[in-house]
Amino acid sequence: MLNKKNKEALFNPLSKDNPVLVQILGICSTLAVTVSLEPAIVMGISVIAVLAFSNVIISLIRNTIPTTIRIIVQLVVVAALVIIVQQVLIAYNYEVSKQLSVFIGLIITNCILMGRLEAFALNNRPWPSFLDGIGNGLGYTIILVIVAFFRELLGSGTLLGYQVIPQWCYDHGYENNGLMILPPMALITVACIIWVHRARNTELQENA
Repeated sequence: MLNKKNKEALFNPLSKDNPVLVQILGICSTLAVTVSLEPAIVMGISVIAVLAFSNVIISLIRNTIPTTIRIIVQLVVVAALVIIVQQVLIAYNYEVSKQLSVFIGLIITNCILMGRLEAFALNNRPWPSFLDGIGNGLGYTIILVIVAFFRELLGSGTLLGYQVIPQWCYDHGYENNGLMILPPMALITVACIIWVHRARNTELQENA
């Protein structure tokens, strides 16, 4: 089930072909939902679910979709899945759904989803498409979690809402870095991650 092609579809997006670091997709939500770790994790899981199942659905019906309306069909499928995810969030984690606000709905316009549907699901069978969706969703989520980890830790002194930096640090003059919770620091953090990633993967420098 995991031949060479399937392994590439699943594992390449984690680093070598990461949608955020290499393709520079999904940046807007990466900047918007990473002030703290919990909404970033929930957003990542939501994107994984929508991306994996939309890939499968589009792959299953790919031979029946007229070329002229394929984008509309893809949007309808993604929109339906996003509505399901949104309603599940409201039912089981209302506070986080409020924190994510419109950003769950904006999964519909996420470039990663439309890119994978166009580039992969329309040309491959359901199982590889499912793995591709999981891989790209995980690649996106990893970056979300890394950015949110540093922003919440340095900006608020907490992780998942729990105090991590001990009180004695504050008693001795430590202060949270308020800049970390501002959107520009999310962009700078992502840029630093891209820099480290490119430094470790020299072939990306040559192809850039």
